[in-house]
Amino acid sequence: MLTRKQHELLIYVNQRLKEDGVSPSFDEMKDALGLRSKSGIHRLVTALEERGFIRRLPHRARALEVLKLPDAVAAPSKFSASVIRGHFKTVLAGHKVDGDVESVSLPLYGRIAAGTPIEALRDHSNAVAFPASLLGRGEHYALEVAGDSMVDAGILDGDLAVVQRCDTADTGAIVVALVDDQEVTLKRLRRKGGSIALEPANAKYETRIFPPHRVKVQGRLVSLMRRY
Repeated sequence: MLTRKQHELLIYVNQRLKEDGVSPSFDEMKDALGLRSKSGIHRLVTALEERGFIRRLPHRARALEVLKLPDAVAAPSKFSASVIRGHFKTVLAGHKVDGDVESVSLPLYGRIAAGTPIEALRDHSNAVAFPASLLGRGEHYALEVAGDSMVDAGILDGDLAVVQRCDTADTGAIVVALVDDQEVTLKRLRRKGGSIALEPANAKYETRIFPPHRVKVQGRLVSLMRRY
């Protein structure tokens, strides 16, 4: 499933390729989508590439190839169908929540990735609705999870992690941690004597141990959103 901005960019690039035979520049994409910086476009392009919708052609400037479009765009129906509107629900931390509950808008960050401080991931144009009753006090944000390092904790690639912003957390909590002011990761926090361990929930990955001054807690996981 594409986000609204990913969908808009894919359709825009496809239209420009049809009209001009060449993909638009990142500046043109930024202006077309009303974003403030090209970093947001870079994240959208990367997400579309990871999902198999586009391909970057090597050794060529402004070279994008659209591999597929969302079904509703690629194969429009020739029939006028009646639509029965279902009562859809979203899975939130193991609970089904009705779609008509009161919600709040949380800022949506990009995919958590090594080498990118959390603030740099934020796309100011994107947000996600979340039931207000499931949030406690404080400031919260949503973060798209990348990778499988936390699968044994029930956190899957593509999930949206709902995070309470904080700068400290109890041992055993799953946190967003900034390492050496460069690398952001979602891991379980363990305090061992004078050290901090960032523990994955997947036997394929090793626990990493750091002195406290190298790790900054940037939030604590409080819930998950998963789309089916």
